[in-house]
Amino acid sequence: MNDQAPARKARPRPKRGEGQWALGYLEPLNKNEQSKKDDNPLNVEARIRGIYSKRGFDSIDPADLRGRFRWMGLYTQRAEGFDGGKTATVPEEELDARYFMMRVRSDGVVLDPAALRALGSVSVDYARGTADITDRCNIQYHWIEIEDVPAIWERLGAAGLTTLEACGDSPRPFLGSPVAGVAKDEIIDGTEALAEIKRRFIGNPDFSNFPRKFKTALTGHPSHDVAPEANDVSFVGTVHPEHGPGFDLWVGGGLSTNPHLAVKLGVWIPLDEVADAWEGVASIFRDYGYRRLRSRARLKFLVADWGVEKFREVLEKEYLKRELVDNPSPQAPIAQGDHIGVHEQKDGNFYVGAAPVVGRINGQTLLDLADVVERHGAAGARLTAYQKLVVLGVPPQAVDAFVADLSAIGLEAKPSNWRRNTMACTGIEFCKLAIVDTKERARQLVSSLEQRFPDLDTPITVNVNGCPNSCARTQVADIGLKGQLVLDDDGNQVEGFQVHLGGALGLEASFGRKLRAHKVTSAGLDDYITNVVHAYLLEREEGERFATWVARADDAVLRGESDPRTELAGV
Repeated sequence: MNDQAPARKARPRPKRGEGQWALGYLEPLNKNEQSKKDDNPLNVEARIRGIYSKRGFDSIDPADLRGRFRWMGLYTQRAEGFDGGKTATVPEEELDARYFMMRVRSDGVVLDPAALRALGSVSVDYARGTADITDRCNIQYHWIEIEDVPAIWERLGAAGLTTLEACGDSPRPFLGSPVAGVAKDEIIDGTEALAEIKRRFIGNPDFSNFPRKFKTALTGHPSHDVAPEANDVSFVGTVHPEHGPGFDLWVGGGLSTNPHLAVKLGVWIPLDEVADAWEGVASIFRDYGYRRLRSRARLKFLVADWGVEKFREVLEKEYLKRELVDNPSPQAPIAQGDHIGVHEQKDGNFYVGAAPVVGRINGQTLLDLADVVERHGAAGARLTAYQKLVVLGVPPQAVDAFVADLSAIGLEAKPSNWRRNTMACTGIEFCKLAIVDTKERARQLVSSLEQRFPDLDTPITVNVNGCPNSCARTQVADIGLKGQLVLDDDGNQVEGFQVHLGGALGLEASFGRKLRAHKVTSAGLDDYITNVVHAYLLEREEGERFATWVARADDAVLRGESDPRTELAGV
């Protein structure tokens, strides 16, 4: 007889709350949430104007400096003298310079000559000439001093521009199609919808405290030219067989250390209901988003946990109070459009897409661009999701002279593959999160590859990132480079990259392939890419894209440890 009592089953531990407001978890769960509860970040504007700009950097409350300033488009930039090894090892206050990075929203608007001059003059007068075009369609300055911020805001505001909520746990700057309203092959012009979202929700206290950043994209162009798969909420042009043009809704995209491609709802939303749908998705994120851990405080995690069916059900029943119209999601393009080059508009004028090198321009370039636009009677410029710009409304008789004038100021409408298809984040020069140099290294890489492959007959994208956060969309490039410290052949710790190969957006959207334990030093990067590209050119089948070749290529070839041309020659 067994007289032992049966073992007790362990009681399941209660599931820990994720900080979802709609489920009753309202208490702050980390310092970021506490800071936002202590004071709505939008209120920091008054302190900047009335106190900090008058009393100087040392007067700034640390909670404002490293938190609420972001809602005004301001981050402290990286202090000089700290190498990549210090990025995660020294206290954050030691990495703070006494200068700021500032982002200016564009949100899909056309920047007319007055706006371009405002942007350029701020750069020249207050930012030591810096002005980068980011892949979120911002102009990004550096070396901004707190004393100058009100004057900068006044100058930008007079041209219809703002830095409001360009950073922070807020509705970050919107990505809009740079050819909205003018492209001959456009499905629908979403300009009015983006403007309505901005009017209703930017600066609105009800939408200024999300669990974390919230990124929006909208395009009515069939080339899906705003990287919709990589945004929290995207509206993508589609056609309903009965109702006509409208938008599909995609949610939960985002990259960084846990990449997710957006989920497509397969619906049809008319133009005048886009802002309502945006409000519903944003409200779900605000109310149900995970606030306990910053590492999970993005919409992509909620969408992954709920699934698309539950997400749509909550959106319809709790927020929209109506059902959405079913409609198959639109066909994905082979590759997303960047609109570089000269293209005829539907009104007979032309738009011209031009490429700086990895988005790096300066204030004088913006001032010169304003002059070129005005001299030729063009409408203005839009920024793109690929660190480029597109000028709209160029008269037919002015196109050739216009392209020549762009080239004269460093903006190429006929760039090489490498200049056209290489992006880079800010990197260690200014960013406190970065580990390696990116902008200058990418510029050198472009120059080197232009000499090595001057007549490349197929596009190959290269995205260079200074840390794992993927601001330059590392995982969805043909060649994605994630900055980190690596060991060289002599065992020294040097700047280098983890390589992602064969990522893509569009028809074959996927994340790049990582090779186990494979790292490339920054110094060896040119030779590495050269060997891999040579291997692709030798092995590809007719019409085969780089990403498709990567999926079937041997690891040894993708490691690029030797030049395949020498092996074929028997050397």
